[in-house]
Amino acid sequence: MPSSPSPVTGPTPAPAAARPRSRDRRADLAVVLVALALAVWVTSGLWRGPDQRAITVNSSDQALFEWLLAFGGHALTHGENPLFTYLINVPDGVNLAVNTSITVYAAVFAPLTYLVGPPATFLVILTLNLAATAVAWYLLLSRQFVHSRLAAAIGALFVAYSPGMVSHANAHLNWTAGWLVPLLLWRLFALRRPAHWLRNGIVLGVTVAVAFSIAAEGLFFTALALGVFLPVWALHPSRRAAARAALPTFLRALGVTALTAGVLLAYPLWLHFAGPQRFHGTGFDPIVHSEDVAAFGAYPRRSLAGEAGLGTALAPNPTEENSFFGVPLLLLAAVCLGYLWRRDRARRATVWALGVTGVVFAVLSWGPRAKWNGERTDRPLPFLLLDNLPVVNAALPSRLALVVAPVIGLLLAYTVDRLRADPPRHRTASAAWGLGFAAALLPLLPTPLLTSVREPVPAFVTAGTWRQYVSPGGVLTPLPLTLDVTPDGQRWQAYALAHRQGEFRIPAGFFLGPGGPDGRGRIGPPPRTFDTLMDQAGRTGLVPIITEGSIEESLADLRYWGVEVVVLADRVHGAKYDLDEEALRRTATALLGPPQRVDDVWLWKVPPP
Repeated sequence: MPSSPSPVTGPTPAPAAARPRSRDRRADLAVVLVALALAVWVTSGLWRGPDQRAITVNSSDQALFEWLLAFGGHALTHGENPLFTYLINVPDGVNLAVNTSITVYAAVFAPLTYLVGPPATFLVILTLNLAATAVAWYLLLSRQFVHSRLAAAIGALFVAYSPGMVSHANAHLNWTAGWLVPLLLWRLFALRRPAHWLRNGIVLGVTVAVAFSIAAEGLFFTALALGVFLPVWALHPSRRAAARAALPTFLRALGVTALTAGVLLAYPLWLHFAGPQRFHGTGFDPIVHSEDVAAFGAYPRRSLAGEAGLGTALAPNPTEENSFFGVPLLLLAAVCLGYLWRRDRARRATVWALGVTGVVFAVLSWGPRAKWNGERTDRPLPFLLLDNLPVVNAALPSRLALVVAPVIGLLLAYTVDRLRADPPRHRTASAAWGLGFAAALLPLLPTPLLTSVREPVPAFVTAGTWRQYVSPGGVLTPLPLTLDVTPDGQRWQAYALAHRQGEFRIPAGFFLGPGGPDGRGRIGPPPRTFDTLMDQAGRTGLVPIITEGSIEESLADLRYWGVEVVVLADRVHGAKYDLDEEALRRTATALLGPPQRVDDVWLWKVPPP
């Protein structure tokens, strides 16, 4: 017989002795293998050659995370600050605590980065993220929430390879670290145990610190979701007594968690809220980055349905398909909720809290103004009341829809668990459930990420020739300057750091920093004359009008940055559009004079003042 319901998590699985252990072990192994196979399938385009290929729709973020891995390992081995750097955005530097620094990943995988390089390390982490998310959810579900291994597998695999997770697999190492969520939940639920409240509080505090250092935004969303779920669950009539009894121990342990995490994160939090180069908000428009209401019933592009032509362009870009569940799955989730409410009284409080949480975060993800099928409206929504709150204003509202996927995954797991414990009496009903799950889930099976050949790092960098032209710690800039849409500079720098060639610094870079409207953040530094002219040439293929004034201003910009050499590769990578190398060379020549050919690059030395 199943054990009695847990005071927080609902029914717990039957003791291992009550089930065939060999069957359970085979089920566990099967889930691990399926999770890993799906992860390799999704990332298979990159496995063809990590150093030669990049994610087509988001090569800029891939370059950023590769740079973060290289810089983090370099900072660790050279005793430098991993949360602030002057290697990019000279002379001001970059506060990485308010960026996505993935510090823990950079430190743990530093040996691999030095061994195989940042692109391969990036691919290993991305693949393991997806597989580990499925395994972590499976372990939590099968050990804490449901009796059936099949139910746990269905729920876990859906969450790990939901449309939002596959979408963020387009280079987001932070958001694909979904294994952190079940780990946090497991340790949070342990706080109710009176015998080990101090130890459990410390362990959760360490877990929170690790999560902050890998996926701070994901940690914040998890806290928000629990802030909705737990009160709704605790106030349900069937759970009030149990919640009241567990509350003193829970709060005491939670205080230990806050103290532990506060000590470990004191410096990162100071940098985040009071350090140099800080800012508030982001450089992204919350209306643009709001989830289209119709997107919840649409299909994602990287799915079987998307491959069949049913995908849509309702997301601001392919990395932000945060809902896209399809109408069949939404209907199935509603049916599951109603079925569990009627047939599973032991889980009624949990089902009610899950339903409320899913609705709240779906509505919040719609942002401050409603959008329907790509058309904006003036209809205000609840997020408008939150948009100016600290921390909340740094989050993209559309990503709040990511909370809905675990809610649906739990409803699916609970439903399968209930159906296996109490099968329908009629074959027709069983067949209807099977068809419903198939119709809802099969169209969402993921397809591999799109990849393309990346421009190689020039031999000028790989051979270390740059050291003959740049003093130790000196400044080099590629053309055009490094930004999110032109990430070559950070890719070159990542190669040099990972191959222990030494340091060169670059102006600009792909980062979030101050300089946006009303004190908000922006991507990269405010533009200056030199980088504006080069950007114009690269985009349009035309040489801008060059005057004596623009020459003087460009030289002043280069000297402000301390640039010693300007470098143009034969092939320049544009993350969103093609760049014209010939126009870039002619424009730089008009500003700086004739270049010299060094290895496979054009090089201009910046004349002294």
